[in-house]
Amino acid sequence: MVRILDKAAVQPLRRFNLANSFTIRRSPARSRLATITIVIPRNSQPNRVDLVATVGVRGVTGIAQILFRIFRDGKEIFNTQQGIESIGSEQNYAVTFQAEDRNVKTGTHVYTVTAENRTANTRADVVGPISFSGLAVKTRT
Repeated sequence: MVRILDKAAVQPLRRFNLANSFTIRRSPARSRLATITIVIPRNSQPNRVDLVATVGVRGVTGIAQILFRIFRDGKEIFNTQQGIESIGSEQNYAVTFQAEDRNVKTGTHVYTVTAENRTANTRADVVGPISFSGLAVKTRT
């Protein structure tokens, strides 16, 4: 059995929309996609924060390698990479990933999801939707 400690969710973009798209920045720069705040109360050890993000991405030129990262209080805790193809192949993707942050200290924590393009001479845009959620629970072990 687990006890829910806190939850948070945001949807900066609620649907696919080319008119609201923006280009994913080239590494080492990052595009910030969404931020949530999770509060861990006292006497809540052990615990975990389950994080889920979905990002709608469109390939524009070449095959971009997009690195998605999740940060807690500015420190990277998770990353995953996704290839995004462009014209002449697949173009639109809904990339979903999940991360787990275990034994988070008491206090207020800011979680941020970012994206960066690691491949030169390519372009990928965020076209929506974007959603990011976190669920903090107290666990037995």
